[in-house]
This record gives sequence, structure tokens and C-alpha cells, in this order.
Amino acid sequence: MEWFIKTLQENPTLAIFLTIALGFFIGRFRYKTFSLGNVTSVLLVGVLVGQMKIDISGDVKQIFFLIFLFSVGYSVGPQFFNSLKKSGIPQLIFTTVIAIIALVATWLLAKMMGYNAGQAAGLFSGAQTISAVIGVGADTIRSLDIDETSKQNMINAIPVCYAVTYLFGTIGSAFFLAQIGPMFWGGLKKVRQQCKELEKKLGVDSGDQPDMISSFSTIVFRAYNLDENSIAVGKTAKELEKYFVEKGHRIYVKRLRKVGEKEAVDDFSNYRFKVHDDIVLQGRGEYLITERKEIGKEIYDRKLLDFKVDHVKVLLTNKKVHGMTIRELSKQSYDFRVSIQSHSRGGTELPLLPNTPLHKGDMLKLVGSKEDVDKAVKILGYPDVETEKTDLISVGLGILLGGLIGVLAIQIGKATISLSTSGGALIAGLILGWLRSKHPTFAQIPEPSLWIMNTLGLNAFIAVVGITAGPGFVAGFKEVGVMLFVIGAVASLIPLLFGLIMARYIFKFEPALGLGCCCGARVTTAALPAVQDSLESRLPALGYTVTYALGNTLLIIGGIIIVLLFS
Repeated sequence: MEWFIKTLQENPTLAIFLTIALGFFIGRFRYKTFSLGNVTSVLLVGVLVGQMKIDISGDVKQIFFLIFLFSVGYSVGPQFFNSLKKSGIPQLIFTTVIAIIALVATWLLAKMMGYNAGQAAGLFSGAQTISAVIGVGADTIRSLDIDETSKQNMINAIPVCYAVTYLFGTIGSAFFLAQIGPMFWGGLKKVRQQCKELEKKLGVDSGDQPDMISSFSTIVFRAYNLDENSIAVGKTAKELEKYFVEKGHRIYVKRLRKVGEKEAVDDFSNYRFKVHDDIVLQGRGEYLITERKEIGKEIYDRKLLDFKVDHVKVLLTNKKVHGMTIRELSKQSYDFRVSIQSHSRGGTELPLLPNTPLHKGDMLKLVGSKEDVDKAVKILGYPDVETEKTDLISVGLGILLGGLIGVLAIQIGKATISLSTSGGALIAGLILGWLRSKHPTFAQIPEPSLWIMNTLGLNAFIAVVGITAGPGFVAGFKEVGVMLFVIGAVASLIPLLFGLIMARYIFKFEPALGLGCCCGARVTTAALPAVQDSLESRLPALGYTVTYALGNTLLIIGGIIIVLLFS
């Protein structure tokens, strides 16, 4: 053990990866719905590892944190700037008010308890579940005109207060929104019914374009031999597809093998089907099963079914498509012959409903033949081609330029106000993410790379924070006392309570959207699945994506402001 400790002291970077590994291992465990989560687990393990008195350069921590903040901005950039447009104004105002209430409530509670700037930043970070404030708060404290000892004491207090308040900030918020939230709209039973009514408005059970209704439905390809009673006999492919649409089933004819011939053909636009022709149909599995009695006998013919099918993600960039619903898109004169398998925005998968609006920057997963998918991609936007390459020129220059802007300071009295390098990196990420949604070949970062930048960046930073703060963690915990947990709970619930009141009575959001907006504005990611499970609906995701992008950005900036309020 002595050798092990000495080795870590001499090679402090190894301690970071030890902390991350153990933290993620502990973060896997859960009791019912309770879990520490990866970030909190990494922080607590870091505190334990820090008892070995391992000295790690602050530059290491800062590098990881800048990468993390840049990736956060990049991932939410399109949604952030879309919210500034007319259609996003209500959610923009709602989220801004929630951020202000969270900031003011935390500031007043911290003042009442006599906390310093570091303790207030930690309270804000944990109670509002915004881990990035640990970094931006520390950066802002370093810019204060106070002695170095006071600065370090405040910086060390941030992770202590974060650890004490984060658990209720996450679990308590999820419970409050999922169980108490529906009461603001008349109770859980009534809200579930309202969700079903809203789903109908958005297209569920409408019978129109059902292949676009549910991402849980699997798009399949089936082969049939046309018998004498088949409704396909005598029709062209377009006439047969029109017949299915009139019945509410979007089904496409993909291949034909004429009676008596051995080879299948893909070009048969003017051909009228004959008895004992073999055809391949594409559509939702349940509808192909429903229609098979009218089509003919289903056959399994590997040669007939052996053709190229593409599953391609496309980044939506077409201005003409922005704002259209999926139903409206399907009725355009584009002659789409593909199925939409999934629809996501800002990394969050949305319910796939005919009346769900499409936004620039959304990601659609298309299924169909290569020719049809390629045609649809050209109309919709840009294919998210799987690549291992990250545009590190854009990443490097983005963080550099953002950091340079961030260090520019304004002197007001004795206070020095600046975004800091971390705030600048966030802004740079927002701008590059937004630009990429307009010019898909610019600043490309594949999703796996973005996940690494986000997850490793944050947790490596948190690991260093825990290791550095470890020696003084116990003393810091004694200083803030158990009362901090109660104060943290109050700070967590105040913005949620005001949010529910505003969503119900001022903005008059539908309950599912209102609860989703509360989850996103307060950046409480764990609350979204809890609310969806409670309502038995995926609709809250529609209110979550834009407000999450805004809330993430505003609360991180709030971490800078709360320190300045104590300066």
C-alpha cells in the first residue's frame, strides 16, 4: 500500500483515472430509483483518493473543464439559437425567469446563512444540478481582489457544498416534478388523460402516415406472391401505394419479380402487377401483417429480399422544411419513399408523431433503399456519415478564441467582471454548434467523440476537484453543517414551484409540455424519464429540449454571477 500511495503521488495523473474508474463503478449501483450517479460518485471517490495528499496541477483540471464546456455548448447550440426566434420566445422567457429565480433564491438563502462566495457557488451548483458551476465559480473566485488563502478556502468549499446538496437536487426534483407536478393540472389521472388527448392532436391514432407515428414500430421488408384475389393485381406501384395511404397505411413497393422470371427488378414504375408476380413491400410490421390477406401469400425468398437497405441519420438543414410537421413534410411533392425511424433534438429522442414540428439541427433516422434514402437526404439536409475524425482545428481554435474573449474583463468598482476562459469556451461551443447546423461540413464532431469530450471532460475535472479538495473536505463539511442539506432542498424546490405555477397559469402550457419545460429549464435530466414514466407518455420531451439548451447556458452564467454578488 505504501508503494501504491507513493506511486500515485509521483504520478498524479494515474490518480485521476483511478478515481474515474471507481466512480463510474460505484455510479452503476442503484437501490430502486436511487443512485448516486457518475458525477457525484467520482467526486466522493476523488475525496477519498485525495486523503493520500496527491498534488495535481490546476492546469490539468482546467484543460478537461474547457473541453467539457465547449462540448456542452456545441451539443445545444442549434436549440439555443432557435429559441431566440419568434416560435421559441415563450420557452425563452420561461427558462430565463426560472434561471433568475434559481439565482436569486440561492443568493438570498446563502446570505441568510452567512455563506461565502465559494459556499454559495457550491450550493447553487448542487441545488440546481449544474455541475459546470464548480469550474466557472472557481474561475470567477480566482479573479476576485482578495488574498490567495481566502480564494483557496472558497474554491475548496465549492465541491463540499455541491456534494451535500446535489443528491436532493437530483432525486428530490425528479420526485417533485413527477408526483407533485401533475397536481397543478388537476392530478395525475387527469393529466394522463390530457396527454392522450394531446397525442391525438399530434397524430396518434389519426390513421395518417402511421409509419411516422411511433419509433417503437419496426420498419420491415416482406415478400408476397400475388394470388387471383390480390388487390395488387392490375395496379401499378403508385396506384397500390395510394390505395394503402387511403387506408391510413404508408407502405411502399420496393422490388418486383415477374411471373416466370428468375431475376428481380427495381424499376417497374409503369408495370401493372399480374397474378403470381412476387413483390417486396416496405412498411411498419403490424400494417404489413394486417394487409397480407389482401396482398397474397407471404413468401420467404432470400434472393428476392437480398437488396441494399440504408439506415441513415440526416441532419436537418433545409430552411423550407424548418417548422413543418412530419405530416406536412410527407404531403410535399418530394415523393418520399422512405420511413422515418427516429427523431431527435439536441441528443434527446422525441416522440415520433405526425404533428411533431421539425427544427433545423434535428436529427432524423431514415430507412429505405439506398436510392430513395439518398434522394430524401438531398432534400432534407446532410447525412450524418459515420466517421472517426473530429475537426480538431475547429475545436482548438474555438476554445482558444472563446477563452481569449472570456478573459476580457470589465472593472466595476472593486469587482472585476469577465466570462472567464470557461465561460468563453461555452460561448464558442454554442456558436460552432449552431454554425455546424447551417453548414454541416464545418466543425464536424462525431457523436461518440462529443460524448467522450463531455463525459470524460466533466468527470476528469470532477476527479481532480475531489482529489484536490480531499484533505480539507471533512473540515469543510463540518463548517457548513447538516443544515446545508435543508437549505439545498429549499433552493432546489423554489424555482420548480414557481416554474409549475408559471407553466400552468401564466404560460398556460399543456401539462406534458409544462412539466418537460420545468425539467429542461432547471437542467434536471433525471426528472425527464421520471415524469414520462409518471404520465405514461413521452410527450414531455417536446418541452425539454429547447429549455434544457437555454437552462444549461443561463445557469452556468449564473454561477459566475452568484460569485460576483458576494464580491
